[in-house]
Parts: sequence; structure tokens; C-alpha cells
Amino acid sequence: MIEAPVTGVLARLGVSPNAITLAGLPVAGAGAYLISTSQLWPAGVLVLAAGLFDLLDGALARATRTVTRFGGLLDSVTDRVTEAVVLLGLLVLFVHRASMEGAVLVFVTLASSLMVSYVRARAEGLGVDCKVGVMTRPERVAALGIGLIVAHWWFTAILIVLGAMAGLALFTTWQRVEHVRRQLDRADTHG
Repeated sequence: MIEAPVTGVLARLGVSPNAITLAGLPVAGAGAYLISTSQLWPAGVLVLAAGLFDLLDGALARATRTVTRFGGLLDSVTDRVTEAVVLLGLLVLFVHRASMEGAVLVFVTLASSLMVSYVRARAEGLGVDCKVGVMTRPERVAALGIGLIVAHWWFTAILIVLGAMAGLALFTTWQRVEHVRRQLDRADTHG
């Protein structure tokens, strides 16, 4: 596990997983600000860094055996907030550039990303594990961070990335709905 050395250091320092979760918020906020001011490559680096916080919080909780239901809730809420804040930075950028297509892509990306998370939450409320799909949170963070870095030199890249994210997130939503339908049909047939 690549995050094991970092989580080992964090555990020895007594850092809590929830502190790591919350530490990602200002990093994402700084990235959103940089996006809104057209500083795209440093923004991309910060978006990727905020994603690392999201990777480390769960790993630290598992390594220190401090996994809690509240920690899971805090992580999920923070994930949605950081994603929305970063996309808000892009929306501001597109408004400044008078780019209607960019603004629409930001909205569709946000809505489709929320649907991926919503279907998983509803599925888990029904007792179905639902982590399937091609465009889950780690993939969205990586795509957005890399897209921002590339867009610093070739702006169209961010439009392409947003379009791909939106389309693949909608496909992932469909994958998850189908997965849950199959699981529930199987349970109803054998239940």
C-alpha cells in the first residue's frame, strides 16, 4: 500500500482521520480560487493534493482502527463539498470568459457526479454495496486535476475533461442503478 508510510507517520503524530478529512477543504478551496483566477496548473496540483487527503483519511482510520460511522459521513460530506467548490471555481472562470458551453458543462458535471454518490447512498440504505462504476470519485479527482494542469497550456482540455467526466458519471449512475436492480431482484427471488 503506497499510503502506508504516510499513514504511519500521521498515526505516530497522533493526527486523527477526521482532521485529515477536514484539511482537504482549504486545499480544495485554494484550488477553486486559483481556477477562478485562471491559474490552472497550480490549481490542478491543489486539486490532486486535496484528493490525496481523501485517500489518506480512510487509510489512516483503518491503520489506527479508528473507523467510525461519523467519520464515514464526514468523509462523504466533505467529498461533495470539495467537488462542488472546485466546480464553482470553474463556473466563475467560465462566466468571466463568457463561455456558456463551459458553464453548462460545469453544471452537468456537478449534477452527474452527485447522482453517482446519491445512487450509492440510496443503495447502501437498501443494504446493497454499490461501489461499481467507471467514474467514481478518485477517477473524477484525477481527471479534473490533470485536466486543469493541461488546460493551463491548452484551455480546450478542460472542456474535454468536463464533457468526459459528465458522460462517464452518467454512465456510472446507470451502472450503479443496474447493479442495485440486479442485487434487489436476486434478493427478492431468493428471499
